[in-house]
Amino acid sequence: MTTGPARTETAGTAPLPLPQAPGLRLRYWEPSDAPVVLGAFATPELARQSGRPVTTLAEATAWITDRRAAREAGREHSFAVLAPGTGDHPDEGRLLGNVTVGAVDPVHQTGWISYWTLASARGRGVATTALRALAGWCFTELSLFRLELGHRTNNPASCTVAHRAGFAVEGLERGRLRYGDQRYDVERHARLATDVVGCGPGQASAH
Repeated sequence: MTTGPARTETAGTAPLPLPQAPGLRLRYWEPSDAPVVLGAFATPELARQSGRPVTTLAEATAWITDRRAAREAGREHSFAVLAPGTGDHPDEGRLLGNVTVGAVDPVHQTGWISYWTLASARGRGVATTALRALAGWCFTELSLFRLELGHRTNNPASCTVAHRAGFAVEGLERGRLRYGDQRYDVERHARLATDVVGCGPGQASAH
């Protein structure tokens, strides 16, 4: 259980250890990742969720720069998710997706979770494994107590990831998002530092 104040990683402090995920490697985004970021946001699903356009290599590089600035300010930690290895095998070292804890509030010890994977990495448990690792890291390294996430109700794949990573359903936000002319309901999930999460696909159960 988390009892102390939430931690932040700011300029001049020792860097925090990276999340450890079995069968994956998580690290901070680097400028050389810009082509992959550009390709990811070229899909309609991610493009409409971006805070600003990512349609050129320069904009993809700016997206990565923004992630670093937010981390240094203590607001966010975004991690590139990679296949393990150095690149000697076709799959090794390949970028697969992203997991983020944002809106970090050290007073209330809360954070907002988001995640995405490239189409080629879906259906393999990548998002679930990375999300589990991020959640554990948030509790141990940032001393957060409550993590929240939300997904459109017409996105069952994201819902499955949330459940398997131990995020319990807490409610429905009607008409929460608007894309184009259509509004979408959002299902809210949360996981607490005191929740007990098994190794299988089951949901969290609180102490």
